[in-house]
Amino acid sequence: MKKMKLTYQFITLGISALIFLIVQGCNRDETKHRKNHPNVILILADDMGMGDLACLNGGKTQTPNLDQLVEESVWFSQAYSASPVCAPARAALLTGKYPHQTDCITLNMRRYPEFTRMDKDLATLGDVFVENGYATGLIGKWHCGIGEGYHPNDRGFQEFEGFRGYMVPSYFDYQLDINGSIREFDDQYLTNDITRRAIDFVTRHQDEPFFLHLAHYAPHRPIEAPQERVDHYLDKGFDESTATIYAMIEIMDRGIGKLIKKLDNLGIRENTLIVFSSDNGPDPLAGERYNRGLRGTKYTVYEGGIHVPFLVNWEGHLKPAHKEDVIQFTDVFPTLVDLCNLQLTDSIDFEGGSMAGLLRGKEENNLPERRYWQWNRGVPYYSHNATMRKGKWKLVRPYVTRVEPDGESEQKAVLYNLEKDPSEKHDVSKENWRVYQNMKTRLEQWTREMEYSRLKED
Repeated sequence: MKKMKLTYQFITLGISALIFLIVQGCNRDETKHRKNHPNVILILADDMGMGDLACLNGGKTQTPNLDQLVEESVWFSQAYSASPVCAPARAALLTGKYPHQTDCITLNMRRYPEFTRMDKDLATLGDVFVENGYATGLIGKWHCGIGEGYHPNDRGFQEFEGFRGYMVPSYFDYQLDINGSIREFDDQYLTNDITRRAIDFVTRHQDEPFFLHLAHYAPHRPIEAPQERVDHYLDKGFDESTATIYAMIEIMDRGIGKLIKKLDNLGIRENTLIVFSSDNGPDPLAGERYNRGLRGTKYTVYEGGIHVPFLVNWEGHLKPAHKEDVIQFTDVFPTLVDLCNLQLTDSIDFEGGSMAGLLRGKEENNLPERRYWQWNRGVPYYSHNATMRKGKWKLVRPYVTRVEPDGESEQKAVLYNLEKDPSEKHDVSKENWRVYQNMKTRLEQWTREMEYSRLKED
């Protein structure tokens, strides 16, 4: 009897040991999986320019959390949106394609529904992360399509808490679409609400890989903020509009700080990749403010309209660095595919390239040599507000109008040397005639490619 009891104990111990080894092995596999598939938080401000960061404006604003991220991240000083306005920029960010290839090329979703909807056949970042076992969420601004099949829940985002259009009536009285159900809020400030929802998302998904697109509305119109913070900037001598915008940015910065602190408290900061940028430059209708001397604003393809802040942070994995390589929103998708070891069900012909090598401190640059932009309301007129950059050279077909143009522009294309003239004041086409002609030809070629893609038969 005693012998049987000892045998039973040995069997029990053996089973326990086997279970322990299996659990340990599963834990190791899970740890390896999480390490190879980091969480991603893609943060996008709205109408925030290069001159809105305190570290770049001599302390005009208060952005301590973003300033710290700049110090701790890979910072790209030559980073560009894919468009000088929000909807096309967001479509390019989410697909890795130029806006014209996505069908999302202008702003007003009701006046131009066919020009503000991302092609349903295009895979989005949300789609690919879901296919790779991630929980996906979009909190904040969508602006990439209304109508059946164009809701964020249909485009790869399992959770959506935000607004689908491009205008919110008030930061203090607004509606949010919560996974297709509309709710009204008038008891809090929108930016703080978005922060709270982002923190809730990462808390609920802390034990699984997640992709969160945090699409802030600040500092987009309407220009509104708690008066106490506005007064702080009024006391510093800023006009009402600028003071309010700076207050809006400060509150957004404070929320980003809270989100990062939550990652630290949950113990997942080192397994979370953070990307921060803005969809385009400052809105001229909100008043003029400091933007580091860059020419132009939102709506224009001059530097002030498309040159945006951009950083990538992955604590413990990416060494802080300052990069001067020219990057664009079309590079974000292929970069995340590489950094997160994502598998693509179907191959994607990205217009951008991967920044992964640059982020890891390698010298090779596999990014496209040439970059392109164009925007006008309605049907594209590529003689309006179009540009190409190659190295230090930037060719511009000038901005004509913010309203819908009535035909092709006859204004002459101009050439700038951004190394010597970052403010785009001096046309150097005569002194660099071969460069000028070559870039004009390349831009025209890109125009034809974009129109062929946009007008392709179903």
